[in-house]
Amino acid sequence: MTVKKIFQENVYVKEWDAVITDVVSADGTSADIYLDQTAFFPEGGGQSCDIGIIAGSASVWQVTDVQEDGSQIRHRISITSGSLPSSGDKVHCTLDWDRRFDNMQRHCGEHILSGICYSMYGGINRGFHMGHDAMTIDISLEEDPAITELTYEMVMDAELEANKVIWSNAPVTVMRFDTREEAEGLPLRKALAFDEDISIVCVGSPENASDCVACCGTHPSTAGQVGLIKVFKVEKYKGMFRIFFEAGRRALEACRLRHDILYTLSNRYSSSIEDFPAKLKSSEEKTAEVKGKLHRVTAALIAGESAKLDAAIEGSDESVIVHRLKVLSMDDAFNMAKQYMGNTDKLIMLYAEEDTSFILASSGTPACGKLVREYASFYNGKGGGNDLSARAIFTSEENAMLFADLIAKHLK
Repeated sequence: MTVKKIFQENVYVKEWDAVITDVVSADGTSADIYLDQTAFFPEGGGQSCDIGIIAGSASVWQVTDVQEDGSQIRHRISITSGSLPSSGDKVHCTLDWDRRFDNMQRHCGEHILSGICYSMYGGINRGFHMGHDAMTIDISLEEDPAITELTYEMVMDAELEANKVIWSNAPVTVMRFDTREEAEGLPLRKALAFDEDISIVCVGSPENASDCVACCGTHPSTAGQVGLIKVFKVEKYKGMFRIFFEAGRRALEACRLRHDILYTLSNRYSSSIEDFPAKLKSSEEKTAEVKGKLHRVTAALIAGESAKLDAAIEGSDESVIVHRLKVLSMDDAFNMAKQYMGNTDKLIMLYAEEDTSFILASSGTPACGKLVREYASFYNGKGGGNDLSARAIFTSEENAMLFADLIAKHLK
């Protein structure tokens, strides 16, 4: 017996009664069941399946997956308690309507935007994905040789036209045909891929359609129920143009999120949202100026400390020179140490006070990295490096100084 597909007759049915015609793969935690009639839409056409509940006389089962199985529809149910379903059981089914309507809004939004891209630019939708964060369509520019790319501005124009279709509340109809010949009389934006049991979704009238294409998914009865289409970005993809967008409630939520972010940032900069880009640019210019000054000041400090260190090296007979840096960071110390790596007959130990860290530099003898690996752990230090340089990081200045004293005694 072929299942009655209620979703093909009325997408707004949320509850219905049915009879279980078969139960398979029951393992105590889940089962696959078949019904004589169902409004649960099976996964297909780029759209995820419906979910919901099926209630028996003494048990309630969650519907977690729905798939087509030949002329039947297989419903995967979760069994957490109660009895197992049996063939012949009468059940009451309830659809997760929020999920269904979300899919209807998104799928219809995809139809409208794809149809507009086709009518405006000759772009054919060669790929469609309903992701968690956004939907994507892959548009191939095939119909108009004069149009070779889709820019963001062009897609924004398409977005406006798509929303005009929504504002017009154009009717959305589903027409079913037994043969290809019957369906091909419609203004299809994409050639048919099959010969029988054909469903054509038309947004607007066939004489003035905003979109007309074969599709097996679920859609609202009017475009106005989509609510909103919002495009996020467009990028090149495998010789096509991938458009990222949302429709329906998800589009509204995405706009809210982006507005909240802009509102928070503009308040932080004491600006209106409209003036925020200019304020941000001005702030970035000032930050770049400050960074430039800081770079020059740091370079001057490093030059001054290098001069002091050079004098200490020249005036000392010690094989280990410890030089304290009160202001410079460990990274600054490393930059300062570069001029001594492989270019000194002593072991240079630069101590960055703010990081309680040493940068070691030598000509390779002694090997800096080996000294850190062998002795830093004695004083809760860690680090590493190579023969010419190494860094050692400590939890306190006391431990750092004990490490330096040990190295100096070791190399005497």
